[in-house]
Amino acid sequence: MDDAIQAQLLRINRDFYLRFAAGFAETRTGAQPGWERIIPYLPPRCQVLDLGCGNGRLARFLAERREEVNYLGIDGSPALVALAEQATAGLTGIRAAFAVVDLAAPGWERSLAGGQYDAVLALAVLHHLPGAGARSALLRGAAACLRDGGAVILSNWRFVYSERMRQKIVPWEIVGLTASDVDRGDFLLDWRREGSGLRYVHQVEPDEVRDLAAQAGLQVVEQYVADGREGDLSLYSVLQKP
Repeated sequence: MDDAIQAQLLRINRDFYLRFAAGFAETRTGAQPGWERIIPYLPPRCQVLDLGCGNGRLARFLAERREEVNYLGIDGSPALVALAEQATAGLTGIRAAFAVVDLAAPGWERSLAGGQYDAVLALAVLHHLPGAGARSALLRGAAACLRDGGAVILSNWRFVYSERMRQKIVPWEIVGLTASDVDRGDFLLDWRREGSGLRYVHQVEPDEVRDLAAQAGLQVVEQYVADGREGDLSLYSVLQKP
């Protein structure tokens, strides 16, 4: 992917979360059904890194499911990080901290202590990174943060398989691009809540996850679908470090 186009797609998503952080957070309040299946991969007392933590709802979920959690949530949106801090204040059973980190920036993982986390989660994150190289870099960074035997857990939207979600796809020409400018599986999705916005999303298929896992030195141990009205809106992938 051309560097200028990649930068444009990243800017589209940054602008979206800058404008709609509060409205977006209001649509992401409860736990997703697919989260229940990730719990067996987390020790009762665990260290968790949440990439693209949003408003911190995963921290609230983990506080109810594990005995003791040391949790760090990072996100590129200062507004969402602020909301996460507010929403998790006073939680028991979890020590939650948050930081603003740009996951599209090369070497983002170097700002963290490597090799200490039992699990690194990237829920609905990978598909917002344009370019195979950027997605590979995210997964390699996640792997670098893991303890041996730890798990990277991903979820990615299966929006092209949902008639409801396909209705949100809009032409690239809206942002001055064409389908030939972007990669196969790249789409632009409409958002209509408290205004109109756009988000870049890549349709991540199971085979792509397996390829990215191999590049990061990880093994795919489980993949399943869950979530949404249809029950299959997200592809979950559990990757482990040998």
